[in-house]
Amino acid sequence: MTIRDDHALAADLATEAGERLLEIREGFDDPAALRAKGDRASHVFLMEALARLRPSDCVLSEEATREERLDPRRLSAARVWIVDPLDGTREYAEEGRADWAVHVALWEQGSLTAGAVALPAQGRTLTTADPPELPGYDGGRFRIAVSRSRPPEFVQKLAYLVGADLVPIGSAGAKISAVLTGEVEAYVHAGGQYEWDSAAPAAVAQAAGAHTSRIDGTTLRYNQADPSLPDILVSLPDLAPTLLAGIRDLHR
Repeated sequence: MTIRDDHALAADLATEAGERLLEIREGFDDPAALRAKGDRASHVFLMEALARLRPSDCVLSEEATREERLDPRRLSAARVWIVDPLDGTREYAEEGRADWAVHVALWEQGSLTAGAVALPAQGRTLTTADPPELPGYDGGRFRIAVSRSRPPEFVQKLAYLVGADLVPIGSAGAKISAVLTGEVEAYVHAGGQYEWDSAAPAAVAQAAGAHTSRIDGTTLRYNQADPSLPDILVSLPDLAPTLLAGIRDLHR
């Protein structure tokens, strides 16, 4: 692995973790065991790599223990890596599904500064080192990515209000990546998430020039004492005012 800078490191680590997950995925016929093995193996790889390559930085991982997440050193650290070793474990364990991801992001003194989302089964990694060029929006009906199994009721109402179609996609990383690659124009979620669910894809989205915020329009904040980050809006910039206005109308 060649390490050039934080952007390259995020991309290299996410990509390699994804390649390992693809190898683990081969030949498994027990979904529960596959999910557990994939989660653990990716977490161990990322933690060991960051400990070796960025030993002075802190790490917040979905697979960390509660005690590790509550480590007070993280809150006073200047640099914190926020990782999701396997975003979309359900999709990972379903044969043929490609809407799962690996997230690696770097938070520095209040902002996301580097990040990568590996989509291993799609054969690509989106990264702040070379952000994707946002697709254009020519007006009219558009598409909103939502959860496959539990789309929030208010998003269904929002889609009706603003004239959009709902597109079910698996992991949060895959949904946000779909905005950046033109498969959908927006992602709206309010069903509960954590920092690791969105840090890396939000970093890439911000680098690409997409709109990112809470659903009330406020700034996404990371490396908080409580890592819960329950809602998010990511969209093409031209659509953000329409979506935010629609959300406000629905919450009055």
